[in-house]
Amino acid sequence: MASPRDWIRLAPRQSGIERLEAYFAGHGYDPHRHDTYAIGVTLAGVQLFDYRGTTVHSQLGRAITVHPDEVHDGRAGTDSGFRYRIAYIEPRLIQAALGDKPRPLPFAGAGTTDDTRLIAAILPALQDLDVPLEDLQLDQIIADVAAALAALDRSSRQPALAAASLRAVGLARDFLDANIEQMVASEDLEAITGLDRFALARHFRASFGTSPYRYQMLRRLDRARGLLQSGASLAQAAAMSGFADQSHMTRQFKKAYGISPGRWQRTTSLLKVGPFATETT
Repeated sequence: MASPRDWIRLAPRQSGIERLEAYFAGHGYDPHRHDTYAIGVTLAGVQLFDYRGTTVHSQLGRAITVHPDEVHDGRAGTDSGFRYRIAYIEPRLIQAALGDKPRPLPFAGAGTTDDTRLIAAILPALQDLDVPLEDLQLDQIIADVAAALAALDRSSRQPALAAASLRAVGLARDFLDANIEQMVASEDLEAITGLDRFALARHFRASFGTSPYRYQMLRRLDRARGLLQSGASLAQAAAMSGFADQSHMTRQFKKAYGISPGRWQRTTSLLKVGPFATETT
């Protein structure tokens, strides 16, 4: 059950990364999956979430690490609730930071870690949520996070991605970004990329952590959240984001974020807090 004590505060929006701080007294999120890396820290209480067949316990001193497109939820492990800060980083930034040799996205799948390198890499993104990250600062954060994730990925069996395949999925991504309000056919992406639909699906997931369909759906939801944050009604946000109707948006919103758009709108506001702190709410 949602609690009136719950809140979500958003940092200013900027391309490629979303940052927030939240507190939940009990139940936080239903099972959901998004197409970004979710990397953060628990500030108070114990944060529980089911992830890859196990229940993960996160508390002060550990980093949360959720891979793109992996189902997870969120709830409090104690009666005092839990508070955390987290950054959602688009896989394209991690891919770009890995250098000139394209390879599948690094997988750090434990759900939580005490790896000092990753914690040190993500903390600068979470310390001043009241202002946007400067471009050079964001570049360094992404580079450090990508290196830390790659170091945590113990798998070296996956082959490198061909440069031609990486260019093709980039074309597909750009087309999806430009056409979020309309249904894109497989034939459209085949014509644009020169890849058949199944090869494109494989290479797209390896590069961006999700399927072309879900990628486009998440971009619609990104637009809807921006509209809701600016005060639009649920019906207005749905109509302006390419959804069939409000109920269609609500179903997809809950699948992606584990929370209804109405509850999200009620519990969010622009963050107006000072530097990083660990006191309880």
